Amino acid sequence: MKRLCVFCGSSPGADPDYAEAARALGREFLRRGIGLVYGGGRVGLMYEIARVVHESRGEVIGVIPRGMVEKELAYTDVRDLRIVESMHGRKALMAEISDGFIALPGGLGTMEEFFEVLTWAQLGIHRKPCGLLNVKAYFDPVLAFLDKARALNFLQAEHRGMVLVDESPSRLLEKFGAYRPPEADMARWAIDLTKS
Repeated sequence: MKRLCVFCGSSPGADPDYAEAARALGREFLRRGIGLVYGGGRVGLMYEIARVVHESRGEVIGVIPRGMVEKELAYTDVRDLRIVESMHGRKALMAEISDGFIALPGGLGTMEEFFEVLTWAQLGIHRKPCGLLNVKAYFDPVLAFLDKARALNFLQAEHRGMVLVDESPSRLLEKFGAYRPPEADMARWAIDLTKS
């Protein structure tokens, strides 16, 4: 894995452990020589991970819509800051240049970005790993939702298994290294869904 995309909050959250987890993930990227692709901001958890990697001269690629740059939300110290015209363009570019996707704690944007790339993986559009850094059980309700969707036949077992989860940055990245995507069989998938 050359580069991983991280989706995370533009807020630091209410617990300082969230920011520390972002920094710890950044240090793990540095230790493994993995570049960071992220949303280009200088706020919240985004800034915490980007600053750690940037200040140690690791690779950081920030991708940010022009409107956010104009609101002075961009981390302009990053050597590779790519300005795009829309949120759609931002997500497309981040997906294109990344070898996998990790979500840290965040809100609506974080969840939307993560579930979009996860859906793309389900559909076989890409074969890249997708994971959650489950800091202090933050994502437990999301995992419970996925388990319920699986139990009620809205999600196949192999697609539920695509969500890699750990509370440790190191262990999560080990899971990324061992990840083998399911084979996409859209015809079988459609048949299976009609039986649910």
